[in-house]
Amino acid sequence: MPLRAKVASSVSRTAAALSRAAGRGDGSVIGGWIGLKIDPELLTHLAAGRSVALISGTNGKTTTTKLTVAALESAGRVATNAFGANMPTGHTSALAKAGSTPYAVLEVDEHYLARVLEETRPRVVALLNLSRDQLDRAKEVAMMAQMWRTALAAHPGVQIVANADDPMVTWAALGSPSVTWFSAGQRWHDDSWVCPECGGAIQRAGGDWRCTTCPLRRPRPHWVVEEDGVVDPTGAWHQVKLQLPGTVNIGNAATALAVAAQFGVRPADAVMRLSTVTSVAGRYAQVERDGRLIRLLLAKNPASWLEAFDMAEAAPTLLSINARDPDGLDTSWLFDVDFAPLYGRRVLITGDRAYDLAVRLQVNGIPFEHVTSFPDALAAVPPGRLEVIANYTAFQDIRAELDRVN
Repeated sequence: MPLRAKVASSVSRTAAALSRAAGRGDGSVIGGWIGLKIDPELLTHLAAGRSVALISGTNGKTTTTKLTVAALESAGRVATNAFGANMPTGHTSALAKAGSTPYAVLEVDEHYLARVLEETRPRVVALLNLSRDQLDRAKEVAMMAQMWRTALAAHPGVQIVANADDPMVTWAALGSPSVTWFSAGQRWHDDSWVCPECGGAIQRAGGDWRCTTCPLRRPRPHWVVEEDGVVDPTGAWHQVKLQLPGTVNIGNAATALAVAAQFGVRPADAVMRLSTVTSVAGRYAQVERDGRLIRLLLAKNPASWLEAFDMAEAAPTLLSINARDPDGLDTSWLFDVDFAPLYGRRVLITGDRAYDLAVRLQVNGIPFEHVTSFPDALAAVPPGRLEVIANYTAFQDIRAELDRVN
């Protein structure tokens, strides 16, 4: 690297380490921010010489990135933004910290995909899904699909791994000459009823979909989730044994296998490593406190709440909602979530915007109890399992509370 980049990289690592030592965070943002101030091209310099994969989408980025890293590590050391800092500052900090590695797998915020594509020149880009998110500041879904399509068309040499079950992702990826399709399912349909190509209606039948007025339709996938395993492009079935809950994570595993295959990793070798992933930045973690087995699930938008309900067991369930800057300030999206899966469970609510959640549950006809804090929730439920579903900052608040207790 040029001398300026070397200095910037060293200062980035030092700043991140000081942040961690001072208890001000993991340093995954501040280190990159300072490094880029010294050398605005630092991310490009750090990515040079590595085979890079980018993972982007509205939901599942962090988990799929972690699974992809596990799969790819059979081929060599992998740099990654393990703490979920998925903008260029986080990517810069992660690569600076990792030092020299043959591979890098980076989770990328969907808004930043075009920029990170340009700066890292990846070998592979995985596109998971597109749905509504943070209504007060996120782009409308079709606009995001158009941004992706334009960005990918400008990089025809990149191998795309894309979700054939999502019409928005499919349309965005079709501008690229080289696409590997995977089928991970799409439980949330409410953002893809209208064809992004012509404005016609999307018609679904089973797992298939097509536009009723133009040729756009679901591509034939090369990788397919089948029962508790994944079928690869040769037709071989590989059983996937995960320690992560929910059928959605089988789909994330299929994506990880498809990405790793682009680097020459055989599915039979990669699939064994996926079971080593037990928690993802605290998500899915299980903690025992005072006879209660607490599981933490992150849900940030309607699509992810739908998946969280699928993962949660029929046990007392605590829901926590905040509306701070990282969450998005608009909580009207709660009315896009169907809370019917909670019928019959004991439901507790908390968080800065618990009253917004209370109104939504009342509309759904679901009884609930309001508690003012996480310790109050623990005191209110008997020993046994407690499922916790929370959005970004509420999730972090509860993790911090558990750390204090520990």
